[in-house]
Amino acid sequence: MTSNKHIIHMDQDAFFVSVEVRKDSSLIGKPVIIGGISDRGVVASCSYEARKFGVHAAMSSRMAKMLCPHAIFVKGNMDAYSEASFEITEILKSRVPLIEKASIDEHYIDMTGMDRFHGTLQYAHELRQTVIKETGLPISFGLSVNKTVSKMATNECKPNGELNVEQFEVQDFLNPLSIRKIPGLGEKTFVKLSDMGIKKIHTLTQIHPDQMNSILGKNGLSLLQKAKGIDNSPVIPYQEQKSIGTQCTFKADTIDVDTINNLITSMVMDLAFDLRQKKKLTACITVTIRYANFEDVTKQATISYTSLDSVLILKAKELFRQVYQKRMLLRLVGVRLSNLVTGHEQIDLYSESQEQYSLYQALDKIRNRFGDKAIKLASTLNIDL
Repeated sequence: MTSNKHIIHMDQDAFFVSVEVRKDSSLIGKPVIIGGISDRGVVASCSYEARKFGVHAAMSSRMAKMLCPHAIFVKGNMDAYSEASFEITEILKSRVPLIEKASIDEHYIDMTGMDRFHGTLQYAHELRQTVIKETGLPISFGLSVNKTVSKMATNECKPNGELNVEQFEVQDFLNPLSIRKIPGLGEKTFVKLSDMGIKKIHTLTQIHPDQMNSILGKNGLSLLQKAKGIDNSPVIPYQEQKSIGTQCTFKADTIDVDTINNLITSMVMDLAFDLRQKKKLTACITVTIRYANFEDVTKQATISYTSLDSVLILKAKELFRQVYQKRMLLRLVGVRLSNLVTGHEQIDLYSESQEQYSLYQALDKIRNRFGDKAIKLASTLNIDL
């Protein structure tokens, strides 16, 4: 029923928290919550100590504080988490034949065929130890015959664990687990199946495919396959990042256009700095706003490849003017740069871009030496939204 593959699923343990702990060892063993501390904030990640109190990702910060009043809140730093993620990906992809980056903190590795040269379980163990040693970050892995079972194995052995589920063990491993453990099974589906008395994977496997199809359609048939340990989805090769972006949810809904424009300037400057650090250029810029009624509106434009602040800021502000039409209160603004390529600015010797690029190089040196917040435009100071 299952294919004879060797798929490793590697997942960082409470990744954002682990990165913060690496920077500040005083957080070790404490209930740590990554996310905004205002009532509008949301939990992005939390330590296992905080999870014991019922705190989980996507929970409101207000509820998290009620459940765990002594928790330590950390605002979080996506740049630091992205850098740590890149660090781990580079270690893994240099040592395995085929890797898929499934998210910022998890990877699938296809070792099929390599078992002739390596004992796959031993190799996965050594790979995990290499990541821990070189990054100082905890990581767990599951090894099995496909992506679904390997991911479920990882989830069962976290934190800081290893679990190998052989082909003949797959159904025995899955049967006693809650259907909630099946990847991709959402809350509504869980409630619907639970109301029918289907709470364990073993029970789910006894349901006829026609009945599953009538209950949940194609999604039901997919869940039934996963419950039986069947998943033919391939490991998709890792591809280089194609976009970078940032967004800001305001403390209170606002209509202060001048301040929002200054915020956009600051956001674009940070993104452009990131581009130049990675030796990248962008050919597409997107601005997104969210009204107070949660309606999202997006506008994008194709531009000549660039990493210059001035070009990107001008275009971002133009897009904001185009996208903000209703004059309603705004809740969020975001900027994304996409169609990224590796390269340097093509400077026109007869234009001002050479002067600008020289200026940005000087500013970048200051940021690299004293931190990315060391120098800013005066208009972007004291933004409080």
